Amino acid sequence: MANKDTQTSLSPQSTLQSVRDSASMRTMFDDGDPYDVADALESNAGSGEHKPDKSPNENEDSIVDWDGPNDPAWHPISLLSEMPKNFPPRRKWVITIMLGMLTICVTFGSSVFSTATKQTARKFGVSPEVMVLAVSLFVLGFAFGPIIFGPLSELYGRKRPLFVGMFIFAIFQIPVAVAQNMQTIFICRFLGGLFASAPLAIVSGILADMFDPVERGIAMAIFAAATFIGPVAGPIIGGFVTISYLGWRWTEYITAIWAFATAAIALLVIPETFEPTLLVQRAKRLRHKTKNWALHAKAEEKVVNYRDIAVRYLLRPFQMLLREPILMLVTLYTGFMYAFLYTCFVAYPISFQEERGWNGGVGALPFVAVICGVFCACLIIIAFSLTRYRSFILRNGRVQPEERLIPMILGGILLPVGMFWFGWTSNPHITWVPQVVSGSFLGSGVMLIFLQVSLSALE
Repeated sequence: MANKDTQTSLSPQSTLQSVRDSASMRTMFDDGDPYDVADALESNAGSGEHKPDKSPNENEDSIVDWDGPNDPAWHPISLLSEMPKNFPPRRKWVITIMLGMLTICVTFGSSVFSTATKQTARKFGVSPEVMVLAVSLFVLGFAFGPIIFGPLSELYGRKRPLFVGMFIFAIFQIPVAVAQNMQTIFICRFLGGLFASAPLAIVSGILADMFDPVERGIAMAIFAAATFIGPVAGPIIGGFVTISYLGWRWTEYITAIWAFATAAIALLVIPETFEPTLLVQRAKRLRHKTKNWALHAKAEEKVVNYRDIAVRYLLRPFQMLLREPILMLVTLYTGFMYAFLYTCFVAYPISFQEERGWNGGVGALPFVAVICGVFCACLIIIAFSLTRYRSFILRNGRVQPEERLIPMILGGILLPVGMFWFGWTSNPHITWVPQVVSGSFLGSGVMLIFLQVSLSALE
C-alpha cells in the first residue's frame, strides 16, 4: 500500500526530472553535452502541468544570441566578424563574386551540351531532337532541386548543402563524358541538373543574410547576371570545343574541371552565413569553454518535424500561388521567359549555322550580344537601386516588395521588341548585323524581368 501511495504521489515534474537526470548522464558519456537530450525530453514530455526548474530570467540568460546589431565577436578560425551583416564590405563583395562564379559554372553546364546534340545524335543513331533531351532534362533537374536544397539550407545552414551539391554536380559530368549510350547521358544530365540547382536555391539566401535591402539589389544583380551569362557562354565555348580535335566529350570534361576547381576555391572563401546555424555553433563553443551545459541557441529548442518541413516547403509555395493571383501570373511569366532563353540555344544555331552557313564556333558568337544586353540591364538595376529605391528606404524606412517590379516594365517592353526584331531580320539575304543586335534587347528584357521578380519574392 505504501508503495502504491508513493507512486501516486509523484508529480509529473519529479518524474520528468528523474528522466532528465538519467538522460543527462547517458548523454554526458556520449558527447559531453547533456543539454540536447534533456531539452528534447522536456519538449515532448506530454501535456502534464509542471513548474519550470529555472526562473524565466535564468532561462533567458542561458540562450545564446548576438550581442546587439553590432556584435563585435570574431570567429575563432577565420578571426573575422562572425555576424554576416557585420562582414567588411570588401569581404561581402568577394563572397558575392565567388557565388557568382559558382552560378556561372552550373548554368554553363546546363547549356554547353546543346552544341553536342548533332555529334551525339550521329554517334547513337538518333535524331538531334532526341538528344536535345539532354539539355531539357538538366533544366528539369533545376526545377526539382530547390525543393531539396531549400529545406536543407534552413536545417543545416547554407554552406554544407551548397558545396555538397556543387561537388556532386561536378562528379556527374564525368559519366556523361565517358558515356557509351544515350541512356547514361540522359540520367546523369538530369542528376547533374538536380545537384547543380544548389547554388540557384541557396545563393539568394546567402545574399539576404549579408546585405541590407539597397545593397541586396546590387548583389542580386550580380547573381542574376551570372544566371544568364553561364547558359549563354555555354554554346560559345562549346561550339569551338566540338569542332576542334577535342570533340564533344570535352564539353563535359571542361565543365567537371571548372566545377571542381571553382568549388575548391569557394570552399575556402565562402563562410557559413545562416544566423541560427552560427548561433548553434557559438553555443556549442561556449558550452565547452564555460562548462555551462545549459547554454544553447534558440534553434536548438526546436525539434525537427518533417511534417512541418513538408508543409512549409512543399505545400505552402503552391498555396501562395493559388491565393495570390499576381504571384501566379509573374511566376508563369518568368517561366515562359526562362523557357524562351533555352529555346534560343536551338534557334540561334538554326539561324546562323544552318541558314547563314557559319560553323559551330563562329555561329555561337552572336550570343555575345545577349551577354552585352545582360550587362546593360545590370547597370539599369544598379542605378534604380541607388536612386529611387534608396530614397524610398531613407524616407519611409521600408519599401513594399512591389516597388522592385518597376524596372520589370521596361523589360516587358524590350523582350517582345527583341523577339520581333530577331525574327524580322532572320532572312539570310539580310545582313547579319541587325539580327545579332537584336540579342542585346533579348538579354536586357530577360534579365530585367527575372531579377526583379526574384527580388520582390525574396523580400
